[in-house]
Amino acid sequence: MRFAMKAVSGPQKGRALFCLGLLVLAALLSGGCGHVISEGLRRQADPKLTLAMVQQDPEAHRGRVVIWGGEIVEAANEEDDRTSIEVYQRPLGFSEEPDSTLPSEGRFFILAEMVLDTYPLKQGRKITVAGNVAGERAKRIGETEFRYPLVRSRELHLWPEYYCPRDYPPFNYYFGGPFGPWPPYPYWYPYGLYRCYPW
Repeated sequence: MRFAMKAVSGPQKGRALFCLGLLVLAALLSGGCGHVISEGLRRQADPKLTLAMVQQDPEAHRGRVVIWGGEIVEAANEEDDRTSIEVYQRPLGFSEEPDSTLPSEGRFFILAEMVLDTYPLKQGRKITVAGNVAGERAKRIGETEFRYPLVRSRELHLWPEYYCPRDYPPFNYYFGGPFGPWPPYPYWYPYGLYRCYPW
């Protein structure tokens, strides 16, 4: 499709720039809400297969494709050039980002078939994985051994960290009042709304 353009001036130019700005903003917003897991794996995954279901019988679901996420508990490199990541599960939103405000169904392990730098895999950081259920893995905590579902990773997404200074006022009036538009990444603390910025 070919578009014809002509010079504009005065009020028409102002309106044209305003419309162009809206189009750019819409493109940026739509791009920020996309999926982080590829379409192919999303089609293979069963969104109804929850962590709680797999916990009951991991072997019965071996090989099934899942997309899970949560907050990292710890990560470690193993002797066979693999990396294991223990995750505290959280339900996922539309773009597969874990929602820390929703209750967890427990823990699971991710097994990556490569050596990953564990420094960015900090405790509490959000992570999303797409992969195959590969049984379970045991972990001893004190005198008790716990067994958690294991996912062999095919795609991993590490979410950016956000810095939320607490010295801001409860509502951000500078950006349009308490009801929006919001700052870059609003987050509710018990004492109000604070600005959160990618770290």
